[in-house]
Amino acid sequence: MSKSCEICGKKTSFGNNVSHAHNTTKRRWYPNLQPVRALIDGKPKRIKVCTSCIKAGKVIKNVRTVRTKVSAAESKAG
Repeated sequence: MSKSCEICGKKTSFGNNVSHAHNTTKRRWYPNLQPVRALIDGKPKRIKVCTSCIKAGKVIKNVRTVRTKVSAAESKAG
């Protein structure tokens, strides 16, 4: 799995750390990716999405419904 958003394609960016003495070392900036259960083509799927896409509402989250056990007496009464 690559470190990129599956919605907008935001990827790792590269650059330099720069000290006060102006010494440079290579570094990377990773996007803030979160695993999300989203509806893709009407089916729930786990994808990695950046937080800016989640905040912008570009992801339709899949809401799990909680199933409750119904006893035999309740099912006959109602």
